Amino acid sequence: SVRCVLITGSGRAFSAGQDLEEMADPSVFADQEPGYQRFMPVLESFPKPVVAAVNGVGVGIGLTMLLHCDIVLIADDARLKVPFISLGVTTEASASLLMPATMGWQRAAEVLFTEPWIDAEQAVADGIALRVVDHGRLMREARELAGRIGALPLAPLVATKRLLLAGRIDAVRAARIRELQAETPLLYLGS
Repeated sequence: SVRCVLITGSGRAFSAGQDLEEMADPSVFADQEPGYQRFMPVLESFPKPVVAAVNGVGVGIGLTMLLHCDIVLIADDARLKVPFISLGVTTEASASLLMPATMGWQRAAEVLFTEPWIDAEQAVADGIALRVVDHGRLMREARELAGRIGALPLAPLVATKRLLLAGRIDAVRAARIRELQAETPLLYLGS
């Protein structure tokens, strides 16, 4: 019966990202993969519309997951960052494919290599978000948007999402696997 999913954060942050100390300890995940590695296959192929309301700081997966959302609204005071290289890791969540596709090769290279904070206006310019919304109105506007989507007939909604995903899902999965293969030695053997 779910017709649209709305993702947001609580408090001042949208997402602080994966706990890197936890990821660096192989014993923590002896029986299961880190959370984002279980989450991404679900998000990248989710069969129904996903709207994100970025209410604050988004770091690492807090930015890269947005590349998998169908519509992203970002609060005027929100900021995003991907500090992978300085943390001794590499891209995740198919960002090596989706960032250049979303923002262009040179801008993606600049963001990944220099790790700047991206403010809300720049996130829109980069194609990460659809529009900037006043922080106080963000959730109301996001709920209204999700409600308009959810009011549509379910079967054509799901069929349309399936068609949107069809052109990229194989490439997204392959990129995520390449990133995991590149990241594992960096995490467990040191960078």
